[in-house]
Amino acid sequence: MAAKGDSVLSVSAAIHPNVHSPEDVFRLFRGRRAGIVQALTEDVEEFYEQCDPDENALCLFGQPNGTWEVKLPIEDVPVELPEPVCGINFARDGTPKKVWLSMIAIHSDAWLMSMAFYHAGRVAFDRDDRELLFRMINTLPTVYEAVKESYEKQTQTLKASSKKKSSSQTLEEEDGTNASGGSEDQAMTECAACQETYSADDGHFWIGCDHCERWFHGRCVGMTPEKADEIERYMCPGCSYKSKQNKMKAPRQVCGDDS
Repeated sequence: MAAKGDSVLSVSAAIHPNVHSPEDVFRLFRGRRAGIVQALTEDVEEFYEQCDPDENALCLFGQPNGTWEVKLPIEDVPVELPEPVCGINFARDGTPKKVWLSMIAIHSDAWLMSMAFYHAGRVAFDRDDRELLFRMINTLPTVYEAVKESYEKQTQTLKASSKKKSSSQTLEEEDGTNASGGSEDQAMTECAACQETYSADDGHFWIGCDHCERWFHGRCVGMTPEKADEIERYMCPGCSYKSKQNKMKAPRQVCGDDS
């Protein structure tokens, strides 16, 4: 049977790895960051499922080996050890998914920095070492920037695939084929009005604005397939309002009397 002192030492070793230099701290930072980015981008659906609002307050942990884990806060560690934000799962269903992931990314950035400079303080880095550590960290995009870039790439890919789908839809209908299924990129699209995620199986009519290139449920903007067939270029309510405002602000030309 292991003595209590042995268990304390083993926990301490896990909390305080063999760190002696800014390069050591940066290696830990980079690994933890990679794990969190993985959770919020490539593994986002799995991460979403693990953040069950019916569970206790959960945290997202990035591990030095580049993996991630959703679990309860650690209780058997010194209180001064920084921990991720607790309770990320509670807001999962009450917040638009994009906003929810963005907030977790921001909190994760704060946790990563606090972990890095916790170790820097524990090793008593001097000013030059702290500056070197910060410069190395700053060579990487923040978690928030990485998540935002990933989302923008998915949106751009979706727009390209949507244009291709629109141009080929008539031919598919003439051939009697069913343009169902949708791509993985399409599954990431949200209605700009209600933020509901696109699904090829939801049975709803969707329409894209030809001005801002955002997508909407037909029901959210008062549009039906029959109305859409009569429109050459669709303008969403937001763009329509801006267009009217711009016309009202435009200076009117007053024709003078030549006589």
